[in-house]
Amino acid sequence: MHTLHSIVVIVHLLGFATLFGGWIVEAFGQRRITKVMHWGLVVALVAGLALSAPWDLGYDLNYMKVGTKLLVVVAIGALLGIGAARQKRTGSVPAGLFWPIGVLTVLNVCLALLWH
Repeated sequence: MHTLHSIVVIVHLLGFATLFGGWIVEAFGQRRITKVMHWGLVVALVAGLALSAPWDLGYDLNYMKVGTKLLVVVAIGALLGIGAARQKRTGSVPAGLFWPIGVLTVLNVCLALLWH
Protein backbone atom coordinates (compact mmCIF):
# COMPACT_ATOMS: atom_id res chain seq x y z
CA MET A 1 0.00 0.00 0.00
CA HIS A 2 2.88 2.32 0.76
CA THR A 3 4.27 1.89 -2.76
CA LEU A 4 0.91 2.74 -4.33
CA HIS A 5 0.64 5.81 -2.09
CA SER A 6 4.10 6.93 -3.19
CA ILE A 7 3.15 6.50 -6.85
CA VAL A 8 0.03 8.65 -6.34
CA VAL A 9 2.16 11.32 -4.63
CA ILE A 10 4.51 11.33 -7.62
CA VAL A 11 1.57 11.62 -10.05
CA HIS A 12 0.20 14.49 -7.95
CA LEU A 13 3.53 16.32 -8.07
CA LEU A 14 3.85 15.72 -11.80
CA GLY A 15 0.39 17.23 -12.30
CA PHE A 16 1.38 20.42 -10.52
CA ALA A 17 4.73 20.44 -12.32
CA THR A 18 2.86 20.23 -15.62
CA LEU A 19 0.52 23.05 -14.63
CA PHE A 20 3.33 25.28 -13.40
CA GLY A 21 5.66 24.39 -16.27
CA GLY A 22 2.98 25.26 -18.81
CA TRP A 23 2.33 28.51 -16.98
CA ILE A 24 6.05 29.41 -16.89
CA VAL A 25 6.42 28.76 -20.62
CA GLU A 26 3.47 31.05 -21.34
CA ALA A 27 4.64 33.67 -18.82
CA PHE A 28 7.74 34.15 -20.96
CA GLY A 29 5.77 33.79 -24.18
CA GLN A 30 2.34 34.95 -25.24
CA ARG A 31 0.61 34.63 -21.83
CA ARG A 32 -2.08 32.25 -22.99
CA ILE A 33 -4.05 29.51 -21.25
CA THR A 34 -3.13 26.14 -22.76
CA LYS A 35 -4.57 22.63 -22.65
CA VAL A 36 -1.36 21.50 -20.92
CA MET A 37 -2.25 23.75 -17.98
CA HIS A 38 -5.77 22.33 -17.84
CA TRP A 39 -4.51 18.73 -17.96
CA GLY A 40 -1.91 19.43 -15.29
CA LEU A 41 -4.62 20.77 -13.02
CA VAL A 42 -6.89 17.77 -13.65
CA VAL A 43 -4.09 15.29 -12.91
CA ALA A 44 -3.10 17.15 -9.74
CA LEU A 45 -6.71 17.39 -8.58
CA VAL A 46 -7.56 13.74 -9.17
CA ALA A 47 -4.33 12.53 -7.55
CA GLY A 48 -4.86 14.95 -4.65
CA LEU A 49 -8.35 13.61 -4.07
CA ALA A 50 -6.95 10.07 -4.14
CA LEU A 51 -4.34 11.10 -1.55
CA SER A 52 -7.06 12.42 0.75
CA ALA A 53 -8.65 8.96 0.90
CA PRO A 54 -7.95 6.88 4.01
CA TRP A 55 -4.81 4.90 3.13
CA ASP A 56 -4.35 3.39 6.61
CA LEU A 57 -0.62 4.15 6.64
CA GLY A 58 -0.40 4.92 10.33
CA TYR A 59 -0.95 8.67 10.34
CA ASP A 60 -3.96 10.95 10.35
CA LEU A 61 -4.75 13.39 7.58
CA ASN A 62 -4.75 17.10 8.26
CA TYR A 63 -8.21 17.87 6.90
CA MET A 64 -7.77 21.62 7.29
CA LYS A 65 -4.70 21.44 5.03
CA VAL A 66 -6.50 19.20 2.52
CA GLY A 67 -9.50 21.55 2.45
CA THR A 68 -7.32 24.64 2.02
CA LYS A 69 -5.39 23.03 -0.83
CA LEU A 70 -8.68 22.00 -2.45
CA LEU A 71 -9.96 25.58 -2.28
CA VAL A 72 -6.76 26.82 -3.92
CA VAL A 73 -7.09 24.21 -6.69
CA VAL A 74 -10.70 25.23 -7.28
CA ALA A 75 -9.60 28.88 -7.53
CA ILE A 76 -6.89 27.92 -10.04
CA GLY A 77 -9.47 25.98 -12.04
CA ALA A 78 -11.84 28.94 -12.03
CA LEU A 79 -9.09 31.26 -13.23
CA LEU A 80 -8.10 28.80 -15.96
CA GLY A 81 -11.71 28.47 -17.09
CA ILE A 82 -12.44 32.19 -17.08
CA GLY A 83 -9.09 32.95 -18.72
CA ALA A 84 -9.66 30.37 -21.45
CA ALA A 85 -13.12 31.80 -22.16
CA ARG A 86 -11.73 35.33 -22.38
CA GLN A 87 -8.91 34.10 -24.57
CA LYS A 88 -11.39 32.44 -26.92
CA ARG A 89 -13.54 35.56 -27.06
CA THR A 90 -10.88 38.30 -27.28
CA GLY A 91 -7.71 36.45 -28.26
CA SER A 92 -5.81 37.26 -25.06
CA VAL A 93 -5.91 36.65 -21.32
CA PRO A 94 -5.99 39.67 -18.99
CA ALA A 95 -2.98 39.93 -16.69
CA GLY A 96 -5.31 39.91 -13.69
CA LEU A 97 -6.37 36.37 -14.63
CA PHE A 98 -3.05 35.03 -15.90
CA TRP A 99 -0.62 35.95 -13.09
CA PRO A 100 -2.68 34.63 -10.15
CA ILE A 101 -2.64 31.16 -11.73
CA GLY A 102 1.10 30.90 -11.19
CA VAL A 103 0.97 32.55 -7.77
CA LEU A 104 -1.76 30.20 -6.54
CA THR A 105 0.09 27.18 -7.94
CA VAL A 106 3.20 28.16 -5.97
CA LEU A 107 1.02 28.83 -2.93
CA ASN A 108 -0.41 25.31 -3.17
CA VAL A 109 3.07 23.79 -3.31
CA CYS A 110 4.11 25.90 -0.31
CA LEU A 111 1.05 24.75 1.62
CA ALA A 112 1.93 21.14 0.88
CA LEU A 113 5.53 21.45 1.96
CA LEU A 114 5.44 23.96 4.80
CA TRP A 115 2.17 23.17 6.61
CA HIS A 116 2.82 20.39 9.12
